[in-house]
Amino acid sequence: MVGILSDIGLSRKLNEDYVGTYEDDLKKVYIIADGMGGHNAGEIASKIAVDSTIKYINNLSEFNDPETILCEAIKSANIDIYNKSQENSSMTGMGTTITACLIIKDRLLVANVGDSSCFIVKPNDIIKITKDHSLVQQLVDSGSITEEEAVNHPNKNIITRALGTNITVDVDLFSIDIKDILKVILCTDGLTNVVSKHEIYDIIIKNNNKDACNQLVELSKMKGSKDNISVIIFEGECENVSRDYTE
Repeated sequence: MVGILSDIGLSRKLNEDYVGTYEDDLKKVYIIADGMGGHNAGEIASKIAVDSTIKYINNLSEFNDPETILCEAIKSANIDIYNKSQENSSMTGMGTTITACLIIKDRLLVANVGDSSCFIVKPNDIIKITKDHSLVQQLVDSGSITEEEAVNHPNKNIITRALGTNITVDVDLFSIDIKDILKVILCTDGLTNVVSKHEIYDIIIKNNNKDACNQLVELSKMKGSKDNISVIIFEGECENVSRDYTE
């Protein structure tokens, strides 16, 4: 069972996050996008990102090179957003993050642009797969600030890469054996800005996917998240693991 939830949060008047999933006998697709806050039409950009990526993948009949397919699907969505932004001055500069998962057979492919996250849960660990394309991450990478200082940095929401702001975009891609994974989590920074990965792990490991999504969103709001909050949780294929909850 897939858990999926997108919440406007405590402070915003509009939900600029957008989430989507698609499953059939050949593939599974899970995508989360966060329209750029403070930019025109962020909610339009995030919806196009998700819908266009899924449409591109669904228009294909063969998946011999899934890595290329996922990257090209996101690049196609980027062009769709960019072209849409040129049609109307009210949408000029619109953009969005995207983090997408494509499962083909036993491979989990994860692609991202921006600072929405993908985590994998193993029986005794949680690991962040994606790397944020953000100003703060650049400062951490250069050694200018520590990971601890990054948590409350005033510029933590400034991203350095997004869909739709240019005609071309670079996409990061990761390939993982899904048989080693218990759960996969996609989330926007409305969650990760206030909830630690250890708190995420504790909630996910003790609950079914739907309840975990609800609890993570509620915890984010309880801790004062000022952004929209979106979460997708789905199963991996890690075997021989006992679960205390009932799906």
